[in-house]
Amino acid sequence: MVAPTIIGLVVLNVWPFIQTLYASFCEHLGFGHYRFLGIDNYVTMFKSPEFWKATWNTVYFCILTVPVGIFLALLVAILLNAKVKGKGFFRSVFFLPMVCAPAAITMVWRWIFNSDYGILNQMMGTSINWVTDSKVVMIACAVVAVWSAIGYDAVLLLSGLQNISKSYYEAAEIDGAGKITQFFHITLPMVSPTLFVVLIMRLMASMKVYDLIYMMVEDTNPALTSVQSLMYLFYRESFVASNRGYGSAIVIWTVFLIGIVTVIQFVGQKKWVNYEV
Repeated sequence: MVAPTIIGLVVLNVWPFIQTLYASFCEHLGFGHYRFLGIDNYVTMFKSPEFWKATWNTVYFCILTVPVGIFLALLVAILLNAKVKGKGFFRSVFFLPMVCAPAAITMVWRWIFNSDYGILNQMMGTSINWVTDSKVVMIACAVVAVWSAIGYDAVLLLSGLQNISKSYYEAAEIDGAGKITQFFHITLPMVSPTLFVVLIMRLMASMKVYDLIYMMVEDTNPALTSVQSLMYLFYRESFVASNRGYGSAIVIWTVFLIGIVTVIQFVGQKKWVNYEV
């Protein structure tokens, strides 16, 4: 019964990963042919300042987006779980960015961030080059990423909040506990399993970010090196420079980083995730 799923997993995930791992030790000769080089691609990669800059950009992007995104998603989920009129409408509004085309979202945000006639500079009375200034371009991309993901994460957290029995809050009110006390002693512990899943998903998505940066920052943008992620560098090396062996090594490094972060999360979750009902 599970054979179709297992076959699909092997064909679409496991086997391509094995091919990528092999390609990372080879030089791509074209038309699917490779020449084994050993660890030359990894040596070149670890000596490249551009690679280390892309690694830091990826980590920095996670630092900017994950904590803020999780906090805002939890806040939105709590508000959507409250007794207010039109909850279904607001849930649809917050989830809407997830069903919009990324290209359309990027075009709108690039117009918002435009330094000459963008609405953001008009409202603030400034002339900041949000997309071309190396000091703020990462922040601009992080804002778009957080805005795009809040709705999806909030819906997941909302499902966790709705599974919390109201009897806990009733008992806490009888004991004289306030809303803040209820949040830290009831809501947060009870929603922690869902929060843990959302945290893993958001970290993985942030470490694999590519499409957002690709559409926000063009190849001719002078601030490209300040925002280029590992996946963006992989794209440039594999499909622009046709250096697929080196690009595969970048992918393996990214998988390695994701694996380390995931292991740390699973070890750390024993201290803050509550699975008891």
